[in-house]
Amino acid sequence: MADASNPETRATFSAMTEGTQEDWMKIAVNAMEFNKGLAARVLDHLRILDGDFGGFPVDRLEHSLQTATRAHRDGRDEEYVVCALLHDIGDTLGSYNHPDIAAAILKPFVSEKNHWMVEQHGIFQGYYFFHHIGINRNMRDRFEGHEYYQYTAEFCHKYDQAAFDSDYDTMPLEAFEPMVQRVFEAPKRSIYMDALKEGA
Repeated sequence: MADASNPETRATFSAMTEGTQEDWMKIAVNAMEFNKGLAARVLDHLRILDGDFGGFPVDRLEHSLQTATRAHRDGRDEEYVVCALLHDIGDTLGSYNHPDIAAAILKPFVSEKNHWMVEQHGIFQGYYFFHHIGINRNMRDRFEGHEYYQYTAEFCHKYDQAAFDSDYDTMPLEAFEPMVQRVFEAPKRSIYMDALKEGA
């Protein structure tokens, strides 16, 4: 890992307009090292949900683990299980748009189908409770006909809305850590990778 205290490992500009190729190579080396710790940082943030009940029968971490456990035991692939685990990771920082946070974190590493499912799960999950708080429970119908509509509705029905059972035999976070590491190992798509491919 680059030594942050060593000025030799840092760029010398004070505005990006002054940056040189040498500066940006130093930044790229640091970024590559830093990015290796992404999965660990994501897991650390997920742990913040521990003990946060928000009025629910189980805390948010238990809900996340239970959703992932149910998907895993149902034979879903690793990427899907990681999406299930992280679908509510945005609850603490994006209290009014939590699906967007999870979707942004996962986007470079998962399929378009799984990304859409995570991004829209809040509206689809609303089918189970919106009518109790004065909101249209059929808000998801705006997506009727979308190729991932049924896929997302199934995620919410089979795994998300069912994952509030305080007696369920949930797998521990440690069981999912290797899966998260593998999914976050290499991005499938990102603005930087796409730009490099176009320039090649």
